[in-house]
Amino acid sequence: MAPPGGGPADRSFDAVVLAGGRARRLGGSDKPGTPVGGRPLIGWVAGAAAGAGRLVVVGPPRPGLPDAVVVREDPPGSGPVPALRAGLPEVRAPWTVLLAADLPFLRASHVAALLDAAAGAGAGGGGAGAVLVDQDGREQWLAGCWPTGPLRAALAAYEGGSLRGLLGPLRPVPVALAAGERPPWYDCDTPDALVHAERLAAPYDP
Repeated sequence: MAPPGGGPADRSFDAVVLAGGRARRLGGSDKPGTPVGGRPLIGWVAGAAAGAGRLVVVGPPRPGLPDAVVVREDPPGSGPVPALRAGLPEVRAPWTVLLAADLPFLRASHVAALLDAAAGAGAGGGGAGAVLVDQDGREQWLAGCWPTGPLRAALAAYEGGSLRGLLGPLRPVPVALAAGERPPWYDCDTPDALVHAERLAAPYDP
């Protein structure tokens, strides 16, 4: 049984998916709605976060996600920090999984690994949270898990516009996962990246 009020032993989480960017490098198209492997990019991410108590989507409503809580940053497309400010008030769980909407190879096992690492860090009295790192050790700030209370406090005190500036001082645990040809941090920011993702994606079988 989880301790009252949450805590390291309480692994329940809500997911905040940032899906309102302008996708300039894709000509302003609806990147989260772009299909890869027969499923919209945001559908893959929502599937990876299927264990969330609440799925909070910051962006326009999505017909394929009828149970999502949908909010918008102000103004729309103003960046990840304003988007997080819009989404975080909807979180009720002790842990917040923060994700981009364009990660076609992210899976529930990867989210679970982030949650385990973040909970372990909290229990050990170290930093707060966990963040996915790529093959070069670079933090992927839109693929992480954070204790909701410290994240709220950090956001309330932060006046900048950089996720690194916001989240880095929380000293998250870096999580390096086996990548193979479908790395969980692979995002689709360019037309070439989308073509490559489509080539690698297994067909979606609902």
